Amino acid sequence: MLLTIDTPEPLQQARVWSADQWTARVIKNEDDDGWAVAMYLAGQSEPALVGPWTMGRDKKNPKPLDTAAFSTLVKTAKEFIRRSEQQRHAELNKNVTVTVGGKRIRVELSIVPDDEGATATLRAQTELGEELAQVRVAPTFKLTVDSAQTWIESGYVRSR
Repeated sequence: MLLTIDTPEPLQQARVWSADQWTARVIKNEDDDGWAVAMYLAGQSEPALVGPWTMGRDKKNPKPLDTAAFSTLVKTAKEFIRRSEQQRHAELNKNVTVTVGGKRIRVELSIVPDDEGATATLRAQTELGEELAQVRVAPTFKLTVDSAQTWIESGYVRSR
């Protein structure tokens, strides 16, 4: 028995264009008389990206979507998502390296967001990646060179 996955047919209209899990919709810009384009990833109710869209020759209606414009919009939306994910990762994962007693120690703070309460873990490792300590800390813990050094010098006592 052969299973098939229902994939919507590509749609190519002046104001709606979709292919490969992406849909571009040209919409009226709520802020002025112009137009905008919203890029949706399949299964998402909110657009991944919204940006200005070019007016057509009549200076009243939007320029129709085409293959080249759609390809550029998909590339831009993917890049926007990638950068947003990188920024989110950087906000949730921080590290510093300090020297204590002649040894270089890397201290990492990892925050796991959760609607019911985020959690955070503080880890210390040698230069070779050997774990020295790991403790849970408040998600509001501020990792700095000073806080890392204080934690190490305290014998890796859990901070409050």
